[in-house]
Amino acid sequence: MSSPLLDRPGAVEAEAPDAGVAAHYGSAFAAEQRVLLSGDGFVDLSHRDVLRVTGPDRLTWLHSLTTQFLEGLAPGVWTDVLLLSPQGRIEHAFTGVDDGETFWAHTEPGAGAPLIEFLDRMRFMSRVEVAPVEDRFVIGRWVDRPVTELVADVAAVPGTPVGVFAWEALRIAEGRPRPGLDTDERTIPNEVGLLGSAVHLDKGCYRGQETVARVYNLGRPPRRLTLLHLDGSVNQLPAHGADVLLGDKVVGQVGSAAHHHELGPIALATIKRNTPVDATLLADGVAAAQEPIVDPDAGLHVRAGLNL
Repeated sequence: MSSPLLDRPGAVEAEAPDAGVAAHYGSAFAAEQRVLLSGDGFVDLSHRDVLRVTGPDRLTWLHSLTTQFLEGLAPGVWTDVLLLSPQGRIEHAFTGVDDGETFWAHTEPGAGAPLIEFLDRMRFMSRVEVAPVEDRFVIGRWVDRPVTELVADVAAVPGTPVGVFAWEALRIAEGRPRPGLDTDERTIPNEVGLLGSAVHLDKGCYRGQETVARVYNLGRPPRRLTLLHLDGSVNQLPAHGADVLLGDKVVGQVGSAAHHHELGPIALATIKRNTPVDATLLADGVAAAQEPIVDPDAGLHVRAGLNL
């Protein structure tokens, strides 16, 4: 279902995975990014899947399954959460908030049904219910960092709507990975800077913890997330999944890419840990300088404030 904001003058629909909402509203990409940064704008993320978890055991149950410390989560506090495979690889990711009676969560478009199916299989004797939500929609705002809200009517949200192009450009510049775009089936949280923000480092047992803890304690994750500053003389952004080369050797793949209003063309890429941080790379044929996002030894996000 498409957002009602696509009926606004100048609205241009985004392509998958963001189909159904506006890429932009006819403004230059720089203008919409500045509106979002000013606090006056919001981005329509109503294409994201929303679900709820109810029941008296909801927080202790989610706490036992996930990477996040959710026992006693205060109402109104948004948090990022991962579900890992037994090998520590990211299988599901969502952002959620509890209101004292219900835990509300949103995840990537199309990821809601598999997430609900997995959670349903894990209920056992816990007093919880998991269900999709059709009457709440996600919007995003930038308040020193990206924050999300759930609303009943996207068309009634105050402020100036901006497209997902603006949101993505700011997110990429911050070095914040988007699950499914900046991760693959092999990704562990240590590689993409999610320790601390989506993985509670003092939390006890959860599926995949052994891998996360071992790599954290010993260091040297197999790969690392990096921000690529792309050659601005080339008009085309590198394609998602394109190879990143050091000389003639493949060292990684491109994730998200965008045009930033100050930095110019940028992209996130996951590359081999031992790739020299000062090496110029080729991303889908475009020359790219690196700005490290993840410490190649510790696996922590190198930017202050993102390891919470």
